[in-house]
Amino acid sequence: MAKVALIVGAGPGLGASLARTFARDGYGVALAARRSGSLQDLCAEIGAKQYVCDASDAGSVNALFAQVDNDLGPPDLVVYNAAGYTRGSIAELDLDAVRATLSVNGWGALVVAQAAAQRMIARGSGTLLFTGASAGLKGFAHSAPFAMGKFALRGLCQSLARELAPQNIHVAHVVLDGVILRPDRGDPYANPDTTLHPDEIARTYLELSRQHKSAWTYEIELRPNVETF
Repeated sequence: MAKVALIVGAGPGLGASLARTFARDGYGVALAARRSGSLQDLCAEIGAKQYVCDASDAGSVNALFAQVDNDLGPPDLVVYNAAGYTRGSIAELDLDAVRATLSVNGWGALVVAQAAAQRMIARGSGTLLFTGASAGLKGFAHSAPFAMGKFALRGLCQSLARELAPQNIHVAHVVLDGVILRPDRGDPYANPDTTLHPDEIARTYLELSRQHKSAWTYEIELRPNVETF
């Protein structure tokens, strides 16, 4: 039976590169996004299945995993790639938008991790990969909501790695320090010399999933060579 990869927060950028990379490696791929029909072409290209899921809603996440279980089998690999973003001065932030950002970046990751862990613990193996950001290492001005969410994500990953590694479940947090290449979005996303290439990021995720348990990576930072840090 083919291995199963579930990507939560799939889209035309990194999510699509992850999907293609894992499909080439022989995985059956499940893609979860907030809107239906947004990934039809990609699904047709690689034979993936698309599901609608609101990562910040526990009922929606549990329904997603039940559907994937039924269609493909319990996932061997789960990637949490969903993210929310809002910015502004502390005196002017829209608190409803802040709550939504925290729900996706922090709470949603916990809900997805729980559903995945329940299945992986029962099987005795699995891989959980989380897409983080440099905002999870340092808070930038006018970006408090994003920093709060990504700090929460990093803390979750640290706890999960320590809890689940002895149960043969590999947890890794990938810090993306820079802008991901998306030519369709214009500057600064369109410059291949100053951005992170999504296919190269995806290759790192694949290598993480292949690591032997005697030499697991918990956290890795990826950035363009021109990025200051």
